[in-house]
Amino acid sequence: MIKIVADNKIPFLEGALEQVAKIEYLPGGAISREHLLDADGLITRTRTECNRDLLEGTSIRFIASATIGYDHIDRDYCRESGIVWTNAPGCNSSSVKQYIVSALLWLAVNRKMVLHGKTMGVVGVGNVGTKVAAAAKTLGMKVLLNDPPRERSEGSKAFVSLNEVMEQSDIISLHVPLNRGGLDDTWHLVNQEFIGHLKKGAILINSSRGSVVDESALMEGIRSGILSDTILDVFENEPVVNKDLIDMITLATPHIAGYSLDGKANGTRMSVEAVSRFFKLGLDRWSPGSVPEPEPAELLADASGNHPYDLLWELFSLTYDISSDDRRLRNDPVNFEELRGNYPFRREPYAYSVRLFQGDPWIRTILEELGFGVLSDQCM
Repeated sequence: MIKIVADNKIPFLEGALEQVAKIEYLPGGAISREHLLDADGLITRTRTECNRDLLEGTSIRFIASATIGYDHIDRDYCRESGIVWTNAPGCNSSSVKQYIVSALLWLAVNRKMVLHGKTMGVVGVGNVGTKVAAAAKTLGMKVLLNDPPRERSEGSKAFVSLNEVMEQSDIISLHVPLNRGGLDDTWHLVNQEFIGHLKKGAILINSSRGSVVDESALMEGIRSGILSDTILDVFENEPVVNKDLIDMITLATPHIAGYSLDGKANGTRMSVEAVSRFFKLGLDRWSPGSVPEPEPAELLADASGNHPYDLLWELFSLTYDISSDDRRLRNDPVNFEELRGNYPFRREPYAYSVRLFQGDPWIRTILEELGFGVLSDQCM
């Protein structure tokens, strides 16, 4: 029987493989070479650095990361050593979309910002960026797309240069992998030069990787007034975070944009299926048990007297209120990792239905495009 070591914070995993493999669950940051000496597979998250120091001399043949990111995996070493690895692309794309929509609606209500007609630059248009761009369009925003790898393969018609994004966008949202060097280098993509090209009063949102942003340059951009609002889910040196930076930015959250239960369940499913295919375990169509339902799952809304942004925020914040995660991190920044590990229940909008009273058809359309089910028998 094969042996698999797994991060003990991966939800829905316990019980999935026990009938076909020996499983050892450990904290992701505590997994060491000694744990892997006799292990065949590793199921991990971003907190386990899968490099030579961890893997050399072990019997690991396969790594499954239950995350969209893979910069914690030393791909060159794995290739040289014959270790196969997978990640879970797109597993939490809808969760990150939920995070960005919550941020945009929070800005609309708390900054009195009219989203309709604003220009949003989406940098990185993969699984996540594509959904974020669609949500921005649903809210009436003009969207600029920047993705050099896609532009090279698909042509330039749908994409604009990074300079155009910097110079024309009111809001920029980053959805790129962390690449250190090479043609598509994203390390410190947001630096002093980047910020110097922005429109005065621009807003920056980063839910990709912390090191995509040079935090020193970011802080100077905030001090100078170039950036009016900054929303960060990721930080350069996490789980250690710069408290001075947190004090300066608008919203700060502990790397949880993709942490809906739905996104986690998807990542776990993709990892179990990948392990099964590699080791021929017969679980190629495995899925988690039922994901807990929200309570209440049916939301009531009277649109007759509300401003549309107030209505949308009232409903959307019941599925996810970004400011609640901001408060948690500000109140306890030294426990960044604990805030992630003990993250509260969160379902995506599609788990909810809305009974909408006095709602114009366009409000219903927006709610449906944001993922809600709208109960037609109560719409007026």
